[in-house]
Amino acid sequence: MNAAIIYGRLLESFLLNCKLFVVTLIFGLPLGLVIAFGSISRFKPLAYLTKTFVWVIRGTPLMLQIIIIYFVPSLVFEVYLWSGISGGRFWASAAAFIINYACYFSEIYRGGIESIPLGQSEAGQVLGMTRAQIFFRVTLLQVIKRIVPPMGNEIITLVKDTSLARIISNKEVIMMAEEYTAKGLIWPLFSTGLFFLAAVGILTLLLGYGEKKLGYFR
Repeated sequence: MNAAIIYGRLLESFLLNCKLFVVTLIFGLPLGLVIAFGSISRFKPLAYLTKTFVWVIRGTPLMLQIIIIYFVPSLVFEVYLWSGISGGRFWASAAAFIINYACYFSEIYRGGIESIPLGQSEAGQVLGMTRAQIFFRVTLLQVIKRIVPPMGNEIITLVKDTSLARIISNKEVIMMAEEYTAKGLIWPLFSTGLFFLAAVGILTLLLGYGEKKLGYFR
């Protein structure tokens, strides 16, 4: 088979990886901030519940979470959630990725927020600022600067983890390559590494640029 055609099909499959990556970031980043607020809440039952949830999600494999989210509604509760919508397998994977990465992001947010000296909040209160004003005008910008490196590591990991969507038969790039491997062609499987290397390279440059732009907080 023509190599150009194979690469074209691999690229088409890699677009599913990219779509899953983008959807996870769009929903996972803000959800992670909400979970972080729950973890640091002064309302202890909420804080304990949130921390337990994060512990469970971070302590179990993402692959297992994908399987549970896709199969449990129909097998246990007889609710055919994903079969009733277009692209159900993709959205089941997306739900698992969003929840999983939101929990990891939440810990990064929490660490960033707690690293800001308490004196800054107290100074804002003296100036008559509300808690919301202090957070968005004083704390948040400094938190963003501090969390860029660890957040960048998670985002790069996310690119590679999108291949796990194949566990419920989402035809992402590695699954597509394995079909050619079954036909006796091994090079398409190794070629998938080029797609991930390119994506990670672009993200590394963008994250490095963003980190430099935030350098004025030093």
